[in-house]
Amino acid sequence: MLPRDIEPVTFEVIRNALDTLVDEMALTILRTAYSGIVKDAMDFSTGFADRNGETVAMGLTIAFHVGSFPSAVRSIIRKFDGRIYPGDIYIMNDPYTSGGIHLPDVYVIKPVFAEDELQGFSCTVAHQTDIGGIVPGSNSTDSHEIYQEGLRIPTTKLYERGVPNETMFDLLATNVRVPDKVLGDIRAEIAAATLGERQFLDLVGRYGAIEVRRYMDAILEYSERRVRQEISNLPDGVYDFTHYIDGDNIETGDVIINLSMVIEGDGIAVDFTGSSPQVKAGINSPFPFTESSVWGGIRQIMDPDIPNSSGSHHPIRVTSPEATVVNPVLPAPCGARGIVGYRIMEAVWGALSKAVPDRVPADGEGGNTIISIGGYDSERRPFAFVDLFAGSRGGRPNGDGPFGTPHPGGNSANTPVEIAEVETPVRIERYGAVPDSAGPGKYRGAPSIVRDVRLLEHEAVLQLRSDKRRNRAFGLHGGKPGSSSWNIVNPDQDDEHTITPMGVGRMKRGDVIHHVMASGGGWGNPMERDPELVLQDVRNGIYSVDYVRREFGVVIEPDSLAVDPDATASLRADSS
Repeated sequence: MLPRDIEPVTFEVIRNALDTLVDEMALTILRTAYSGIVKDAMDFSTGFADRNGETVAMGLTIAFHVGSFPSAVRSIIRKFDGRIYPGDIYIMNDPYTSGGIHLPDVYVIKPVFAEDELQGFSCTVAHQTDIGGIVPGSNSTDSHEIYQEGLRIPTTKLYERGVPNETMFDLLATNVRVPDKVLGDIRAEIAAATLGERQFLDLVGRYGAIEVRRYMDAILEYSERRVRQEISNLPDGVYDFTHYIDGDNIETGDVIINLSMVIEGDGIAVDFTGSSPQVKAGINSPFPFTESSVWGGIRQIMDPDIPNSSGSHHPIRVTSPEATVVNPVLPAPCGARGIVGYRIMEAVWGALSKAVPDRVPADGEGGNTIISIGGYDSERRPFAFVDLFAGSRGGRPNGDGPFGTPHPGGNSANTPVEIAEVETPVRIERYGAVPDSAGPGKYRGAPSIVRDVRLLEHEAVLQLRSDKRRNRAFGLHGGKPGSSSWNIVNPDQDDEHTITPMGVGRMKRGDVIHHVMASGGGWGNPMERDPELVLQDVRNGIYSVDYVRREFGVVIEPDSLAVDPDATASLRADSS
């Protein structure tokens, strides 16, 4: 399947060298970043692109990010054609001029030269703790236009021929609430991009620039061929799916993600006609992010050995009308656009579940919840607690939904309790699984996660991004939906009140935000679940005895915690 003039051993050596390069770039960011959202939650990505902006290697980081690198690199090529020099480093984040995906995700990209020619680009992107705007954390769901969301950075030289652009550094430091963390993370990205350049030059030193370029072209071609072969094995047809986002804070109500997937021959066309118009809320998904979400979703059912290059995207065409929630135009806000990206990926799986029902899991929690609490301490020093956590996946065709494993689109980690409490004025008082919440099925979903966070400072702004209270995670093939999410301030107190899945509020010292994440849906008929697995779930505290009797038709003696096989058989027969 390789091109005829490509030597297989050399191909594998260069391919793996590039994969190692981008993963070592990721480790560099992880080890040198300042903020919890980068070094602990790992909300960042790395890649290496060729001279045309095609990504030839993607770090094992975030699927939503890595698919957008070509758009970002091509903004450099368009704007600075003829003025790209050795020692340059570029910075950008703007969705409307620079291929960005929202303002907190800041790209730092370094062109790589060898033998007096541009060979490629060493790419990083990291979610900054703050980039300005109306709420700490810069991810407001209530913003009405992008001008409220923070500092827009068009494609700009952060360094030119090795000389730093001090004006750009000053602008960053002046416009963000926590400049030490933001500039620290930017410098971590610079270090990673420089490492990528150095390791690529080592590869060129071994094989020569022309040969390495030829093999990078081969990686793109090989990825495309492999993906086309995978698609050709799928059943041709038109597969539709409609997904929803709770729109409690949006004047037009629930947001619709309408997807039509056409599989024909060795190509896939995905169209979003019928999706909601762009909304006056910060959740609109810039088109590069929408494309990444589609590509990442389809990639889940393919051979993981296919090289992670943008060649794998070529057989998949994504279209959408402009001015929609999946293809917004200026001035649509997009600070919390991840929620639409997750729904896009899930809509892709919903469509694929009709084409290949034995290869697609049920719906999960919907990606990470974000709890942002920010303000000023008693000495007027700013703080920003930005907490991303997920891990309640849907049941699978061959097993239960993974618990504690993030959504495939995000691949970020839950912030450790101890780190959060040391670095910000909060106390996390509860963190665990919720009993009787996992979506029932032959293979059940993962249970809900609960997290209680208490504010220890005088006051703060609270920003929440969650979902799936009304529009719960869907089950597949007879599996039942997952449980709803909930946001409650000061539970069991006189001033207890429920707040919307998304929105902005205020907290005072001692207030607690109690968040229950949505759980995963079930896969297959719950009455077909092995009673011994049900018993194991009861013993592990996932379900109660009464719950499994009602939902699974399994009778368990409460004292001995043993299955009553005769009573179970009778109950299941009556339920059929």
